[in-house]
Amino acid sequence: MIGLTLGRYFFTRYILLTFWFFVGVAAIIFIVGFTEISGQLGSGAEDAAGAALLIAALQTPMIMQQAVPFIGLVSGIVTLVALNRKYELVVARAAGISAWQFLTPICFGAFAYGLFTLFVVNPIASTGFERAQSLETEARAASKRSSAAQPVMPWIKQRTEEGETIIGATTILQQGLELADATFLRIDESGEIFERIDAARAYLREGHWEIADARKIRDGAPPETVARMEIATNLMPEYVLERLVRPEMIPIYELPRKIAAARSFGLRADAFATHFHSLIALPALLVTMVLIAATVSMRFARMGQSATIILGGVLAGFLLYVVSVLVKALGSAGIVPPVVASWFPVLVAGFFGVTFLLYKEDG
Repeated sequence: MIGLTLGRYFFTRYILLTFWFFVGVAAIIFIVGFTEISGQLGSGAEDAAGAALLIAALQTPMIMQQAVPFIGLVSGIVTLVALNRKYELVVARAAGISAWQFLTPICFGAFAYGLFTLFVVNPIASTGFERAQSLETEARAASKRSSAAQPVMPWIKQRTEEGETIIGATTILQQGLELADATFLRIDESGEIFERIDAARAYLREGHWEIADARKIRDGAPPETVARMEIATNLMPEYVLERLVRPEMIPIYELPRKIAAARSFGLRADAFATHFHSLIALPALLVTMVLIAATVSMRFARMGQSATIILGGVLAGFLLYVVSVLVKALGSAGIVPPVVASWFPVLVAGFFGVTFLLYKEDG
């Protein structure tokens, strides 16, 4: 009964600290995002401040996903340091409770935090980010301004009976079925570009692209404005999705179906598979962060928590995150199998944390 009560107490302490850190970081990200977007939109768009507020709010969950591991690490360190300073861990040890017993509820808290991120934050982030991109494109069009921070335009090529066409867009919506600020470069048999089409919107339909608000440019002819036109295509939605859409824009519950569909058309979909396995490994990664926090935060308060040691723990967590990102990039490129790329850093760091704690606690 004593172990259950203490376990619930440690679990609650970790969850509350994580909650407040999460809210604080989200507030900072929202304020910074609002400031940046307001500067990009300027005052030309109608209700620019309201649009910037909504776009910043919709983008915040996506950025928060990147901060989740660091929040878990800092929460673990602060929880254990606070318990040490109040001699609560000393009392727990005196009652015969080992370090593994009071670390277990904190690890459960980290695991629950990971599940919350997977099944609540991730779907909201994916849906919100796509909506934010659409709103940002409309707001910039209304203000007649373009951002200097626009991402590099992704391109794909199609070949039909009409010839080759290179297609790009600044914003991808509806998981690749809609392109905003799209560009179509049509190539003749000699390999030269004979026509350029700039469109506000392009929609992938069965067997063709439906283009709206287009501006056609040909050599030796004045630009022509076309309200609506079509370009034949043999591209499938799965191909466009795999080539143009960022994996982060797909909710976790849709990723397995998208990966299976892409692979059924002969596409490797390594980036999507790596992202999916990275999400699945997130709860385990957060537990590993707690073990790293424990290696630097469990000295008795009377001995003092060395700031250098705690900083070392933060740097170790940061190094784990960097290694995870690098290995994930290898997995997305198909150099390393997606499962290995997602789980290898977590397992290595977990074994390191367990080994260090075994040495410190059990000799």
